[in-house]
Amino acid sequence: MAEKNALNALGKEAASQLANVTKTPPQYGALTPRWLTKVLEFKGLEAGIYRVNRVVEGDSPLDALCSQDPKKVEIPKGYVEYHAKPREYQLNSIATIINVDTKVSDVYSAPFDQVKEQLALGIESLKERQESQIINSDDYGLLKNITDTQRLQARYGRPMPDDLDELISKVWKDPSFFLAHPRAIAAFERECTRRGVPPVTVNIAGGTFIAWRGIPIIPTNKLFVDGLKNPKGKAGKTNILLVRTGEAKRGVIGLYQAGLPGEQSRGLSVRFRGIDDNGVASYLLSLYCSAAILADDAIAVLEEVEVGDYYDYALN
Repeated sequence: MAEKNALNALGKEAASQLANVTKTPPQYGALTPRWLTKVLEFKGLEAGIYRVNRVVEGDSPLDALCSQDPKKVEIPKGYVEYHAKPREYQLNSIATIINVDTKVSDVYSAPFDQVKEQLALGIESLKERQESQIINSDDYGLLKNITDTQRLQARYGRPMPDDLDELISKVWKDPSFFLAHPRAIAAFERECTRRGVPPVTVNIAGGTFIAWRGIPIIPTNKLFVDGLKNPKGKAGKTNILLVRTGEAKRGVIGLYQAGLPGEQSRGLSVRFRGIDDNGVASYLLSLYCSAAILADDAIAVLEEVEVGDYYDYALN
């Protein structure tokens, strides 16, 4: 009789139909911390164009004054020349439209507001694209705008401490941070371990990073390995950047449009486009961004970095 009562008892599957379930917001696995946009200094623009005026390098009164014989009293004459056609950076628009059926948002917005969650996911997607464009854009991307004199090749393929020292020699005026794919950082740590010089850690922008010569190494998957964010194989080649940031330091800066209608965050706006005859609400998400290199020595790159070298150590 006891056995029969047990078989007829309320089961877990039946009980779960009446139970309250704890739910999470949508989990978007493609999101990253986007440390680059946190450590890079940004400047807001009024008209969407940023002109970088540069001095023409070469003979000038200043050069003559510095090399002047102290016995001579003649004051050098002339002026400091500027480039006649300075580089102008125009903001790039990254946009998307989010559509939400009002019947769905009206009925199914508990415990999470469906419109709010859709907009949040759209905004995060735009910001991911922004970070990728700052690095890889054919127009203003950092990788494409580094001068030849600021490009180095990894001497042995794998990233050695000596290679990062060479980068520092290229950006020696107060460098701000290295930028590398997580696989490249792991490869560099292996080389440091092999040399017996493990890097220290530093805390900046709310995160903890390893550092070399006191300069933090910031991870990003937007510096691709063989053209991929998440390479499947162990081997592959990538780049490592060293950046000086800040307008006052004549470094690298991010650019954005200030004072946008419907501004949600730096350079990003959300605007309601209306509801159509089928009851679909539409929202326009726009993000305006760019980046500028103010001086050639503000950035350098270590190219052809191999991330797939490993070492087998004998275990005692």
